[in-house]
Amino acid sequence: MPETVVIAADGPLLVFGGPYSNLQATQAMLAEAARRGIPARRVICTGDVVAYGADPGACTDLVMASGIHVLMGNCEENLAAGARDCGCGFDDGTACDLLSRAWYAHADRHVTQAQRAWMGARPRRLEVALPDGRRLAVLHGGSQAISRFLFASTSEAVLAEEIAATGCDGVIAGHCGIPFARRVGRALWLNAGAIGMPADDGTPRAWFAVLSPAATGLRAEILPLSYDHDAAAAAMRAARLPEGYAAALSSGHWPSGDVLPPTEQARRGTPLAPVSIDWPFG
Repeated sequence: MPETVVIAADGPLLVFGGPYSNLQATQAMLAEAARRGIPARRVICTGDVVAYGADPGACTDLVMASGIHVLMGNCEENLAAGARDCGCGFDDGTACDLLSRAWYAHADRHVTQAQRAWMGARPRRLEVALPDGRRLAVLHGGSQAISRFLFASTSEAVLAEEIAATGCDGVIAGHCGIPFARRVGRALWLNAGAIGMPADDGTPRAWFAVLSPAATGLRAEILPLSYDHDAAAAAMRAARLPEGYAAALSSGHWPSGDVLPPTEQARRGTPLAPVSIDWPFG
């Protein structure tokens, strides 16, 4: 097993998930990191560079050239392996299953062998080293299953079990597409959300996180990202990708909520607010 890459939190870190082949959102995210003066060595993508959007090749090239840390998501895993689907584990015949077939086929046609090799070489885990010696494991889905969906409503017991399995003091994760931050006992669970698709909250905004270490703890902020979603949607329509996802870029409504637990189902279309959570070291 390759040695885990450890990222020193010697300044603010920027974390985002799910570029999803959305070139416009990815350009805006990297520009935001530059605007904040956060170098590539402290920028983390939690995976799924390629998915729903129109520009899998160009988006991958941009991320590869940026020099940021990129986890292997289930989309990277499956494209690298030449698999027939994205590996999300959608039930056969559900809306998510049917819609994913179209965008995955588009992505599969447009990524190169060199890009697949890069995807296959992405780490399945990173660690963030905080100033007091504590560590956060960076995962795509769960500690054992790359495509496990873990949401804000997931029970504390389940999240605590996932954190314990990492051997770290908390987790930074992706995959579910909806940002949240929770204290789990003395631990922290943070999902930065995704930038390539809205958070099913009725707005076109994408989401990312900034983690700022200080002498007394860590401040984690979940923040909105605005970008040219109309251009991204137009590119999807020109590529003849599923209209439901193209429309979602502007409406903020996912075409299906198949994967959502009841709590998240009930919150669909409710605009999210930025989050700030202080996690003390002591």
